[in-house]
Amino acid sequence: QVQLVESGGGLVQAGGSPRLSCAASRSIVRIYAMGWYRQAPGKQRELVATITSGRNTNYADSVKGRFTISRDNAKNTLYLQMNSLKPEDTAIYYCNAGGYNSYWGQGTQVTVSS
Repeated sequence: QVQLVESGGGLVQAGGSPRLSCAASRSIVRIYAMGWYRQAPGKQRELVATITSGRNTNYADSVKGRFTISRDNAKNTLYLQMNSLKPEDTAIYYCNAGGYNSYWGQGTQVTVSS
């Protein structure tokens, strides 16, 4: 079992650069894949970015070049650096550990104003 708590969301102006954090309740060293997903109103949850224990990363085309996912195993924390935010990035952002059918955080709202 692992509990995940996201933070860092809020109201941001377009072009802003907030960083989301996801703190895990235990060591994430042995968790192979972690990721960020998002869900906008009226839409399905979609993948934003994933990172493996070997630091291999994967991004949705819509965020490639603007967002950066990273993990700090010593701090048991996953990050998502978001740059050049657009209004269409508005969503609830969820942290995931262990794959889609495993562990989820409660989500953090990111609202981008134009």
